[in-house]
Amino acid sequence: MKKVVITIERQYGSGGRTVGEMLANELGIHYYDKELVKLAADESGISEALFVQADESIRQGKAPLLNKIKKSVYKGKVIGPESDDFTSMQNLFNYQAEVIKKLADTQPCVIVGRCANYVLRDFDNVVSVFVHAPQDFLMEQAALKQPMRGKELEKFIEKTDKYRADYYKYYTGERWEDAYNYDLCLNSGRLGFEKCVEAIKEYMKVRFGNDVFD
Repeated sequence: MKKVVITIERQYGSGGRTVGEMLANELGIHYYDKELVKLAADESGISEALFVQADESIRQGKAPLLNKIKKSVYKGKVIGPESDDFTSMQNLFNYQAEVIKKLADTQPCVIVGRCANYVLRDFDNVVSVFVHAPQDFLMEQAALKQPMRGKELEKFIEKTDKYRADYYKYYTGERWEDAYNYDLCLNSGRLGFEKCVEAIKEYMKVRFGNDVFD
C-alpha cells in the first residue's frame, strides 16, 4: 500500500489500541506502541529505564507542567551527548519523535500515543485519529482488563486520561482531547471497533485515492 501513517490517540477503555491493532493487521502493516520507547533507547544509546522514568514523572504529577510548558514543547531537534540536557525529559521525547519521523519517512504503519499526530503534523502522508466513547462504554471495556469496579474503576480511567492529557500538554502545548488536532474523531461506543477501522480506511481512500491499499 501507499506509505500512509495512521496515528491514534485514545481515551482509556475506548479500544483505540484494539482499533489500531485491527487496522494494522487488515492492512498488513506494522503497529507501534510501547515498542517506540525501545527504539528510541536504541537510537540514542540512553537507558530505556530513563524513558520509563520520564513518563512516570508526568504520571505522578512531578513534572513542572504549568511552569515550564513553553520550555518543554517539542521543537524538532535532539540534543547531543555533550550537553547536560542530553537525558532531560525533553530530549528523551525528542529521540522518540526522531524515531516516529523516521518511521513516517520509510514505511506505512500505525502509531499509538506518543503525541505522534503532533510530531508528524507537517507530514502529508499522515492520518491522525482520536478514539473516544461514552463513560458507560469506557467502564465496560476497562472492566475487561482491570480487577477494579465502580467508583474505583471510574477514578482509574480518569487518572489514566489525565496522565495522557498532561503528557500531551507537556510536550505539545496543546489540548489532547481537542478535535482540531485530529483528522478523525471516532466514537467507538457507537461505531464499535470494526466500524472504526472501516471509517479510517474509507477516509484514507477519500483522501489518498482508491488505490491507497494497492
